[in-house]
Amino acid sequence: MLVELRAENYAVIDHAIAELGPGLNLLTGETGAGKSILVDALALLMGGKASSDIVRHGAERASVACVFESTPGAESILEANGIAAEGTDIILRREVNATGKGRVFVNNQPATVAVLRQLAPELALVHAQAETLTSFDQQQQRNLLDRFGTINTDAVVAAHDAWRTALTKLKDLEEGEQDRLRMVDLWSYQKNEITSASLIAGEDEKLETEKRVLANAEKLYTAAMSAFDQLYEGGASAESTLRSALKNLEELAKYDPQFTESAQQLASARAVVGDIAGNLRDYAESINASPERLAELEDRLALLDRLKRKYGKTIDDVIAFGADVTAKLSEVEDRDELLKALRAEVQHTAATYKKAAATLTEARKAAAKKLAKIAEAQINSLAMKTKFEIDVAANDTDSAANAHWLASGWDTVDYRIATNPGEPLKPLTEIASGGEMSRVMLALKVAVEEGPTKDTKKLAAPRTLIFDEIDIGIGGRAAEAVGQKLKALSRVQQVICITHLPQIAAFADQHLLIEKMEEKGRTKTRIRLLDQRARTHEVARMLSGSTVTETSLQHATQMIAQSN
Repeated sequence: MLVELRAENYAVIDHAIAELGPGLNLLTGETGAGKSILVDALALLMGGKASSDIVRHGAERASVACVFESTPGAESILEANGIAAEGTDIILRREVNATGKGRVFVNNQPATVAVLRQLAPELALVHAQAETLTSFDQQQQRNLLDRFGTINTDAVVAAHDAWRTALTKLKDLEEGEQDRLRMVDLWSYQKNEITSASLIAGEDEKLETEKRVLANAEKLYTAAMSAFDQLYEGGASAESTLRSALKNLEELAKYDPQFTESAQQLASARAVVGDIAGNLRDYAESINASPERLAELEDRLALLDRLKRKYGKTIDDVIAFGADVTAKLSEVEDRDELLKALRAEVQHTAATYKKAAATLTEARKAAAKKLAKIAEAQINSLAMKTKFEIDVAANDTDSAANAHWLASGWDTVDYRIATNPGEPLKPLTEIASGGEMSRVMLALKVAVEEGPTKDTKKLAAPRTLIFDEIDIGIGGRAAEAVGQKLKALSRVQQVICITHLPQIAAFADQHLLIEKMEEKGRTKTRIRLLDQRARTHEVARMLSGSTVTETSLQHATQMIAQSN
């Protein structure tokens, strides 16, 4: 739902705020007061084209902003674009300076017009006088039909994903044959180089240790034997000193038990010294100062260093690299088998997709007949004489690479209309009149919401619908019918509508008045939310013109009462 719309220095608007609510929000005011300007401002926030012409004369830049209640779909779009959420609201702001350059902000974070266009179908659909923003294109026409028929496309989506994945794998394998052959030569060389080295995980660290020992054999032998003598073998060794002290403590312990534990600790220390001394002696005896072994180690380490520079930081990385190229070579060697398997998978997934898409086509054709009949009746009740059809064409060309095979199915959905008797049916988007387009869209939306599936769970739809000048060329009963349809539609979606007709204004849940005034020699636009009394007065003005009479007030009161 659109909660608030702001505009500053936008066209004739100095500063205006429109606070909107659920249900039917109607905007009225004198001709030229700036009602459509507000819709244009919202269209700009939905990703419409900007121009320096919108900047109020004398101002450096124009600024428009709005606050929407967030939706799960909108939050997903924000996340995909790296924009943080702001609680339960989404804040859109767009600035355009006098040179035509502009900036976009979403939740007060810099963004792009492309992000606004992604968000637009999730938040609102604007039917303006000159255009339908987020044009009522193939996707929207198809989505509206699916919503009417509560058509589930999950099976087609899954089938399309499986087919597309298989087709991509097949193309990747078939393309770039020369590059693949060059890579085979490289992989073969790399595999042979790594395999011939007979690598052992972690051996570089062990060999480095052994190299250090051999390179310093004499120093290590001398140090080990010196330590052995000091601990065990020499006349003043630690072991002999401990042995002598232990005898004295054992003698003391015979007469005073308090030395028993000390004697035991000293005995343990003497045993530890003996173990260390033994290890030192064994280490010294194991040192083999072999120049041949040292040269062998240096050659092996040089080989390992060369491999690590080329294939990884550690021997484990080099081994993993070798396993990877071996797997790639195996895949190439099994290429014919892989191609055969992938072609079979593409055929199988294509057949699955075709079956699911054909089922979807039949469901859409059945729904299209029902929707066209209901929509034509709805449109003709709005002072139009139209013939309306919905054409569902299956692009079912039997080609595995068919560009028309989409996750939404292979159907082209065309809404076609003839607005005058004897004229040929044309695409709905070719209707010249903005008012006619708005009325057709209103009738379609009502047909969907009040169709035969109105009590079943509907698919997601834009939460806010905006209609500009929907009442052009109508009056009387047709105007009342438009008001009734807007009211019916507003029970399931927020509706914002600009109108000049009191028959429509009487149905408002929130009535906003757009006023133009002069202040300090400048024209300004103001927006007021009307209370019940002011609302009755405005409807009376719309009935009688600039002079509000007692009769028009009574008539307005009656109209508002009957519309609720």
